Amino acid sequence: MGWRRFLTFIVVGITLSWAIACTQGQLNAPAPDDAPAAVVEPVEADPEPAARPLSPEGLALVNSAGPEGLYNPPRGDVRLVAISDLNGPYGSITYDPEIEKAMLLLPFWNPDLVVCSGDMVAGQDLTLTEETMRAMWNGFDQYVGAKLRAMDMPYGFTVGNHDASSALSLNKTFLFQKERDITAEYWLQPEHDPGVNFLDRTDFPFYYTFEQQDIFFLAWDASSDFIPEEKLAWAEAALASEAAQSAKMRVLLGHLPLYSVAIGRDQPGDVMADSDRLRELLERYNVHTYISGHHHAYYPAHKGNLQLLHMGILGSGPRPLLDSALPPQKAITVIDVNFDDPDLTTYTTYDMQTLQVIEMNQLPRFLLGHNGLLLRRDVELSDLDSGEMAQCQQRLGAEKCTA
Repeated sequence: MGWRRFLTFIVVGITLSWAIACTQGQLNAPAPDDAPAAVVEPVEADPEPAARPLSPEGLALVNSAGPEGLYNPPRGDVRLVAISDLNGPYGSITYDPEIEKAMLLLPFWNPDLVVCSGDMVAGQDLTLTEETMRAMWNGFDQYVGAKLRAMDMPYGFTVGNHDASSALSLNKTFLFQKERDITAEYWLQPEHDPGVNFLDRTDFPFYYTFEQQDIFFLAWDASSDFIPEEKLAWAEAALASEAAQSAKMRVLLGHLPLYSVAIGRDQPGDVMADSDRLRELLERYNVHTYISGHHHAYYPAHKGNLQLLHMGILGSGPRPLLDSALPPQKAITVIDVNFDDPDLTTYTTYDMQTLQVIEMNQLPRFLLGHNGLLLRRDVELSDLDSGEMAQCQQRLGAEKCTA
């Protein structure tokens, strides 16, 4: 019987070998020309950045905002947090408590990008020494810059008059050239890289462009009311570029606004000269929003086809809005961008002293600055009644009372 068992094992082995060989041949055989290609399902990237840990101090702030804690709005396709005017008195190297609160709360909002509309240090004083100027930027790095880098948060900014004023002397040179030099010195050090995706940084930090998740950003030097013609030509070329025009949204960062919004800032020199011309330039290339500072008062407005976000202040010296009984407020704004929304952006702005949301309807429906009417973001010219229009025309004249 042994030889029969042996013969059986041989037959089974040959059969198994033949089956395996046939199967392997089919697996290795080339697919026929009309065979459908294998379908690989695309994996969509999570648009939200990885969660950043909230410190115990940050959690305490969140919980202090009320019974339900700090309000966190629905997140958009892209989230920005906008800050502005961080500085204290001339020469300060420390910062107000609201700066520390903002840094502690940033992980709660978890933005894709932090933007700043200028005045990060307390310059624009001809008596400041180079040692003091560098100490101011070291203070900024301690309170803001290093913390943003530690959280891996990209930082897009524009320079303000207290950072690097572009005011000219009688001989047409920069009056604050040394401050501008030291500002550039700080930002050009590799360890202070702001972490944005630069497109053009030839004249960084004064004029540059960058991209964030299909949003094109341009920063120009509005640290005084005048931008040279050659720089306006640069801005126009940048906005006309394929990178700008193929983006889903275009945003401008500048310190001085186009139109006045605050008491004590309602005069020439505190807004950009020839503001209507600048607005028309921005509209021509479909800039959606101009984010500005300098007036130390939060006011979301629009004029023509341009959204105007006048940023509140985090540093010293908040100002009241024109013709408003509202007390001055320190503020920070969360901007959620939704590309499918016709409005594109939603603002959630917080009073940084109370951590309560500043509701749109708390703000004046319109403002009458010396260089034109501004409408609150949710108000159209047709919404103004006859008394409101008469008020505008009596103060500014009919030509400046347009949308």
